[in-house]
Formats: sequence, structure tokens, C-alpha cells
Amino acid sequence: MKRLVFLSIMIVALVLPSMAVFAGGGGETSSSSKFAVGVVLPTKDEERWTQDETRFRAAFKKAGVNVQILFSEKDSAKEKANVESLISTGVKAIIICPVDASAAAAAADEAHAAGIKVISYDRLIRDSANVDYYVTFDSVAVGAAWSQYLVDRAAANGGKGLNLYVYAGAASDNNAFLFFQGAWQVIQPKIADGTFKIVNSSEAIALQGKANLSREEMARIIGQVTTNWSPADAKNIAESNLTAASTAQKGVCYVLSPNDQTARAIGDAFAADKAVTKYYTTGQDADKSSIQYIIDGKQSMTVLKDVRTLVSDAIAAAVAYLKGQNPPKTNTYNNGKVDVPAKPSAIVSVTKDNVKAAIIDSGYYPANLFTGL
Repeated sequence: MKRLVFLSIMIVALVLPSMAVFAGGGGETSSSSKFAVGVVLPTKDEERWTQDETRFRAAFKKAGVNVQILFSEKDSAKEKANVESLISTGVKAIIICPVDASAAAAAADEAHAAGIKVISYDRLIRDSANVDYYVTFDSVAVGAAWSQYLVDRAAANGGKGLNLYVYAGAASDNNAFLFFQGAWQVIQPKIADGTFKIVNSSEAIALQGKANLSREEMARIIGQVTTNWSPADAKNIAESNLTAASTAQKGVCYVLSPNDQTARAIGDAFAADKAVTKYYTTGQDADKSSIQYIIDGKQSMTVLKDVRTLVSDAIAAAVAYLKGQNPPKTNTYNNGKVDVPAKPSAIVSVTKDNVKAAIIDSGYYPANLFTGL
């Protein structure tokens, strides 16, 4: 009997440590070794971010790097919980596209304290000294491309006092300021010389003689014309602006719209107004729905920010950190605390004239997704 008890104790002693490894009882858990990199995206509700998810999964698989992708559903608290979940799995790098630029600082700080490299993706995390790298497109160039398109259309059409409606993204997104900065730099001279007349923002009208706006001045304008990146909000503000506008402020309209989802909503509102005879809208992200809108003449242009390039740059940065190296830097962006190193990716303006070459021939989307090509 004593011999059996002794053998039982020995078996338990041998088995328990190995069980602890899988149950998390003092050893490295299986989950903590599963993922090398974590990705936190803002929402599943927008085509832009499901695009990114698909590209991330394919590219990480090709790179041979295990990744976990989580969505924050436009909730900063959920975003922070996602980061904490990734920290618990033992990831070495986290790629975060923040819901709210400043609110994400707490998550970045927590990841940094755990020894994890923080890569800000597409949107810059503000007010944290613990952002290691920023993967982005040149957001100022995106806004400049919108305005350049409208300026070119105005030049082709001729005239003065052309009706200009301006809209912006969410004030919580640092990119909204960069987009607006680029747009204002190009279009302001054409407002100052009388080519365009702003219809829907008293704050923009008050500042129309100023070429370079401070962040606070941009915030005042954005506060009046924000879409919050929401198609519903974009539709509501466009309809409200058109209701308030006179017949003379309609006719041919030039519309600075901030991304594809809001461009479609704003365009639909302008199309529904019988006093609007023609409208030009801008956008970005090359959503599949907006590519079809461009083919159909319902949206004028979009800015293709090739997600494949952005994802590739993000993965390259993460892999560099996993190897103990630093990713390449060609620029820096100040986030209110530090200058964050970055290597901005190129953009492409897409209109009906070049949609086939830019979108189909480049392999970004297959032709069978669209009609009328």
C-alpha cells in the first residue's frame, strides 16, 4: 500500500508541471507563444478596415508571422482592452489604428511598459512619448489631391464665385487635420482670388484670407463641418446645408468631401436636390462601392491609398522590431509629445479617366466586381 501511494505521488509530481504550461499555471501558455504581432483596427463597420484586415492576414501569412487582428468597434475603451489582451498573449509588436488619437495614448503607454513596440497605423496616436513608428500615407498630400481636382475642374469650367462646400473627418482623428491642412493649402488661394465662394462654413469664411491655419483654427472649421467619418452624419449635414442654401448657392457645386463613405452619402444628398444641376465630390480609400460610383458618374474622384503598400510597410516595421532592428525613416510626425519616425507611402488620384489603369490593371480589384467598365 505504501508503495502504491509513493508511486501516485511521483506521477502527480511529474505531470503537474507539464499541465501548468498549458493551463497557464506558472509556465508560458500556449497562447502567449502563438502570436508575434497584434493588430488593432478601429471598426468592422467600414469597408476600408475590412480591406485592411484581409490584406493583413494574407501578407502576414506570406511573411510567416503569426498575427492576431482585433477590432475596437469605434470604442476607445474596447481598443485599450484589445491592447491589454494582446499584451497578455506575449506579442512583441502591436500595430494600432486608433479610434481616438489622444485616447489611444494610454494603450500605447501600457504596451510600451510591457516592452512591446508600438506602431501607429494610418492614424497617428497623439500625446504619448511611447509611439515607436508611424506607418502612413502622406495625409497632407491626400487633402491636396482633393483640392487640386476641384481647382482643375473649376479651371476647365471657368467662372468666378463657384459654390464650394467643405466637409471634414472626425475631430478626434489627427489625420482629419492633416487632410484639411493639405486641402486648404491648395484651395485657399482660389478662394482668395474669388474663384470659389464658401457656402456652408462661417468659420471657413472668416479665415478665408489666411493661407496657413493653426490647429486651433482648423479645429473651429472642422467642428462646423465634421462628418465624424459617418455616412449618416454626412448625409444629415449635407441636407441641412442644402436646405439653408439659396438657389444661387446650388446649381453647379464643388464639394470637398473627406472619404469615400461620406462622399457617397454627401453625393446622394446633392443628387436629390433638384436645384443642384451638377456636383463634383472628392474622396479617399478606393472603396469598391465608390469605384462603382465613379464609373457611374455619381462620385468624381477618390484617392487610392494602396492598402497593400501600407500593410507591407507595417509588416516590414514589425518584422524589423522582431529582429531587433529599426524600420526605415524618411520623415517624422509630431504627436504632441515626440517626433515619431515614419516613411509615408505614395498616393494616386483616381477618376473615371484612369480608373481602369489605377484599380483594375494594377491588380487592386478584379474587373468582375464592377459594371460599366
